Amino acid sequence: MKKLLILYSVILFISSSLFPQSVSVSSTALEGIEFSFVVSGIPDSVSSVNVIIQNDSYKDEVVLNASDGKIDTSLVINGTGNFNIILPQFNVKKVSVRVFPGLLSIIPPLIAILFALIFRQVILSLMLGIYVGAVFIYDYNPLTGLLRLVDKYIINSISDVSHIQIIVFTLFFGGVIGLISKSGGTRGIANVITKFAKNRKSTMISAWLSGLVIFFDDYANTLIVGNLMRPVTDKMKISREKLAFIVDATAAPVASIFIISSWIGYEVGLIQDGLTMIGSDANAYATFLATIPYRFYPIVMLFFVFLISYLQRDFGPMYKAERRALVEGKLFNGEDKAKTDLTHTSEIFGNEDKAKWYNGIIPILVIIFGTIIGLIYTGINSLQEQGISEYGIREIISNSDSYLALLWSSFFACIVAAVMILSQKIMSLSETIDAWFFGLRSMLLAVIILTLAWSIGAITVEMKTADYIVSLIGDNISPHFLPVIIFLVAGLTSFATGTSWGTMAILMPIVIPLSHSVSGLYGLDAIENTLILQGVISSVLAGAVFGDHCSPISDTTILSSMASGCNHVDHVRTQLPYAILIAVVCMLLGDIPTAFGLSPYLSLGLIGLVIVAIVFLIGKKINLGSSNK
Repeated sequence: MKKLLILYSVILFISSSLFPQSVSVSSTALEGIEFSFVVSGIPDSVSSVNVIIQNDSYKDEVVLNASDGKIDTSLVINGTGNFNIILPQFNVKKVSVRVFPGLLSIIPPLIAILFALIFRQVILSLMLGIYVGAVFIYDYNPLTGLLRLVDKYIINSISDVSHIQIIVFTLFFGGVIGLISKSGGTRGIANVITKFAKNRKSTMISAWLSGLVIFFDDYANTLIVGNLMRPVTDKMKISREKLAFIVDATAAPVASIFIISSWIGYEVGLIQDGLTMIGSDANAYATFLATIPYRFYPIVMLFFVFLISYLQRDFGPMYKAERRALVEGKLFNGEDKAKTDLTHTSEIFGNEDKAKWYNGIIPILVIIFGTIIGLIYTGINSLQEQGISEYGIREIISNSDSYLALLWSSFFACIVAAVMILSQKIMSLSETIDAWFFGLRSMLLAVIILTLAWSIGAITVEMKTADYIVSLIGDNISPHFLPVIIFLVAGLTSFATGTSWGTMAILMPIVIPLSHSVSGLYGLDAIENTLILQGVISSVLAGAVFGDHCSPISDTTILSSMASGCNHVDHVRTQLPYAILIAVVCMLLGDIPTAFGLSPYLSLGLIGLVIVAIVFLIGKKINLGSSNK
């Protein structure tokens, strides 16, 4: 018996020396493009390993050098189909890899973009892109691809813990918006601000300030500010086009850059997924915060709205509209007017007679300070667990759990908002629950789009989309020009589709791996790599807002026209020159120089000076006593 055990042990020892502990290779690869191949647990006595790559019509054999019991290299297969990778020196099971033509890897996201452009249905477009990718991956079988769309890609997207946390936070935040809107809290905030509207200048600045204060949701911002300020701006002979511009320019821009809004969960979720794709353990919320100074378009647009309101200088079609309103008393062009009056939209405005500003401010402050406290608490706990005793705020935020902080703060905000409503008897318990559920329901579309974005991101990773794009551009494009190029692509996509969120969902899974790969190709150091990464992320987020801002089919553009009682075409026509001017200046003085290392704060200062100079040079005041009216 003892001899058998000894023999068995010897056999195990010998066989274990012939078995690598692991062979790591991607299940998919692209024809003619390198893919990672790792073998570990190789006996120290083995210095080289034969690797056979073959299928029915192809066979190739390479010899790879082993070092420290490991092979970590890349392989290339110049063929397509299913291939077996065999290590004949070892008694190891064959490893299979499916190789695609490189062109197929860009078809899923390309289909998503094209269908979004044609049909303007983001959900359908994303699902179609996922489906086509699944068909390619699973042997071009349309039925299998359809099944994998549901049971693999969508389910895997929502089964990830961090993804679930983002979804729940997004729903909770929607619940808070529903509660404070239906209770009249949002209307109360705006009512306080309108008291400062005494003349044309203060009225426009009040509208701008209202847009900043109602930062937590772009839809609520648009509907409330437009409807609330319209009677005041009419009284001051401010054109409907100008009001629609102020409303539109302070809706998505402020919601997209503020540290707490209905956009935050969506943006952080996309960033987290992109960072996971490149194997980064960076904190997604910290990365989100780091990109804010680089989002030049929304920041500068907010400044521009204040500037022309304060100076009362306009140019182009907007000057003509303002001149018509003040001189001729015609607030809108001809007899045209938005037919839909949203002033009495009860779902948005709620209890107007009980509107109190603190019912809106306090729940939002709970989220803001709750998130800050949660970040500090989880960050310090994480550092202590790592045995780190000396740290600053940067280290705390980098090691914090932003998902938990956002979850806790939004949950407590729901409780605080509900308690305030019930204690003041603004609504009954049943009405309060209905208001909370209304807010949750308003975020359902965001949750669906986000889930599909994660899914198509998984498809692009599996099909090596970024690798193929890198192989195409190669040495032709410096990584320092990626931010400005991606800003343009995001802007055009968002303009054509009319959706900033859909644009983010389509582009973010592509640009983060693309930036990482191109930076590696050029041998950039860690600091430069991070700079380019932050630049491309901010370009997607800012470019999506720019295109959405200009697009005549954008929901916020349409709502701005409706809420302001402005002809939709006139709103787009007067707004477009302003938006394009800001975008061009931001690209030239923001996206390009900061990618080469210029401080974003210095860029913002330069952009601000240039915008001020442009407004003074070509902007004109309306002089009632002038013959040039």
